[in-house]
Amino acid sequence: MPSPHLTLHDVPRLDHATLLLALAGWMDGGMVSTGTVRHMMSSRDAREIATVDADPFTIYQIPGPMEVAAMFRPVVKMKEGVVHEFEQPRNTFYADTGENLVFFLGREPNLQWQAFGQAMFELIERAGITRIIFIGSFGGTVPHTREPRMYGSVSHPRLRSGFTAHGIKLSDYAGPTGFATWMLAESLRRNVDMLSLVAEIPGYLQGVNPLSIEAVTRRLASILSMPLEIDKLREASNEWEVQVTEAVEKDADLAATVKKLEEKYDNELIGVVTEDDDDEEDLDDEDED
Repeated sequence: MPSPHLTLHDVPRLDHATLLLALAGWMDGGMVSTGTVRHMMSSRDAREIATVDADPFTIYQIPGPMEVAAMFRPVVKMKEGVVHEFEQPRNTFYADTGENLVFFLGREPNLQWQAFGQAMFELIERAGITRIIFIGSFGGTVPHTREPRMYGSVSHPRLRSGFTAHGIKLSDYAGPTGFATWMLAESLRRNVDMLSLVAEIPGYLQGVNPLSIEAVTRRLASILSMPLEIDKLREASNEWEVQVTEAVEKDADLAATVKKLEEKYDNELIGVVTEDDDDEEDLDDEDED
């Protein structure tokens, strides 16, 4: 039965296409999920081919502090008392038929995961998509002066080599999870290959993280064997790193914590085992993929 939540716009029939999946919310720390897919789309001729209605799957109002509730609200922009923009969540598929790529930019559903997933897989089947790559991130103990650690999960054991060949550590995790993991489990049942590429980024920072977006974009381009233009990303990363470093240096406690994280990160790279600090601040926000 066709999903009542899916709207189609001249969907192409592709040949074993790849879907790059980005979801705002749970696994979009530093906007790495949405930022990476937006960058991959930016230099391509990608046109909108379908949407999934966000309203039935979205919570707009929750009890609690205003700072928390604001994360779920639509966004408005007013000028001199007049509404100029009113932005509600959008869930949109785009296709670059020349590159045999489909992109999804949307918001993780708060409700009815199965119904949302049914709409997703209906489009996946219609468009001839046989591989899904989800891009995500979580806040951890990686310092901002180092590359994010990369973790991978796959829908079938035979896909593991696609990650290990690119230096991505296979995930060992048990705990709360998100919609992308539901998709990973469902993909196996539907005979669709799915890979989940998740970056561990600095947990002590908020806002967009261009350095991590650049690192994930480079790794994704390598997996896809695609040429990559990163000059603008590199420039944004350099500016961001300078600004963050200057801010960290003004906070003695944070600077000391970052130095410890750098030492731990570098020791892990060369295989040195160090004793954990009992009083080290736990910076993991969402240690999950």
